[in-house]
Amino acid sequence: MQDTTVTKIDSRHSPKGPEGQKYLASGIHVSMRLWENEQPGDAKEPVSRDYETVGFVIEGRAELHLEGQMVVLEAGNSWVVPKGAQHTYRILEPFTAVEATTPPAQAHNRDA
Repeated sequence: MQDTTVTKIDSRHSPKGPEGQKYLASGIHVSMRLWENEQPGDAKEPVSRDYETVGFVIEGRAELHLEGQMVVLEAGNSWVVPKGAQHTYRILEPFTAVEATTPPAQAHNRDA
């Protein structure tokens, strides 16, 4: 039998992760999170994750540093961080974006 469950998440009541992300809808194979009004600052240490990330910028600007490349992300831009790619972000202007990760980022003790 196929899963016919509908899940609706109101972000006003979403739990927050350790880096300030809000967890949104999550299924078996994909999850969403919201980075809301992230403030400018220095880039964090580069990381690589065991999931793929796609994102969409709602407002603001940031640099995405990915495997020796750098792109500026602005409102209306989308991006992909492949599974296992070393990357970091540097917020340039107050930044709001939504990301989807597969498999779900918060599953299996993956909080970031």
